[in-house]
Amino acid sequence: MTGKVYLVGGGPGDPELLTLKAHRVLTQADVVLYDRLVGEQIIALIPESAEALYVGKAKSKHSLPQGDINKLLCEKAAQGKSVVRLKGGDPFIFGRGGEEIEELVDAGVEFEVVPGITAAAGCAAYAGIPLTHRDYAQSVRFVTGHLKDGTTDLPWHELVHPAQTLVVYMGLTGLAETAEKLVQHGMSESMPVAVVERGTTASQRVFTSTICEITQVVKDNEVKSPSLLIIGDVVKLQKRLAWFKG
Repeated sequence: MTGKVYLVGGGPGDPELLTLKAHRVLTQADVVLYDRLVGEQIIALIPESAEALYVGKAKSKHSLPQGDINKLLCEKAAQGKSVVRLKGGDPFIFGRGGEEIEELVDAGVEFEVVPGITAAAGCAAYAGIPLTHRDYAQSVRFVTGHLKDGTTDLPWHELVHPAQTLVVYMGLTGLAETAEKLVQHGMSESMPVAVVERGTTASQRVFTSTICEITQVVKDNEVKSPSLLIIGDVVKLQKRLAWFKG
C-alpha cells in the first residue's frame, strides 16, 4: 500500500484561518511534519494517534536539513501512511514547498497541495492595513528579506515604485540594510512602514514608523520573529482601520 503526502498551508497563526480542507487532512493524518512558524493552536489539532515530528528551521539553526525532510516525506509515504507536511502561511510563498514536491515527483510519491492564507494577507488584514487601495496602491509585491545564501541582495530599483505596497517576509535580520538600500534607490525617507509581530495571534503587536526610523523602533520594542514588514502609503490607514485587539 502506498501512502500520500499532503503539503498543507497552516496560515499565519489563527487556527480559524485554516481552510476546511486543511483541517480535515490534518485531523486525519498518520504522520505530521510541522514547521517552527505553525501556530501552537494549530499544532494542538494534530491527532494524538499521529506521529508528530518537529522539523522547524530558524536562522542558522535547522532541526533537520531540508534534504532530510524531503527524504523523510518519501519514507513515511512508502510505509503506506497519510503524511501531512504542515507549514505556516502558504507552502508556495517562501515556504520551500516547490523543493519538497520536486523530491516527491522524482520518487513517484502521490501528493496534494492544500494552499493556506499567506502571512501578507492574514497579518495585513488583522493589522488593519489593506495591501491595495484605490487611493494609495494599485499593486503589491512580496519579497523575502533572507535569501538562500543569507544576503539581502534584492532588485532594489524594482522595489521603489509609486502606488506599490512592498511586503517583506523574514525581514527583521536585514531590516537596517533593507531600509538603507530602499532610500538609496529613491524611496522617500518618510515612507510609512509597519512591522507586524506574531500576526493574527493573541500576541500580535503592530508598530508603525517611517523607513528611516523603523529600525530603531524595532530595537526599542524588542520585536522578535516571526514578523512581517509592510512598506507603502497604505500603512497610513492602519490606525484608522485597525480592528483586531488580540
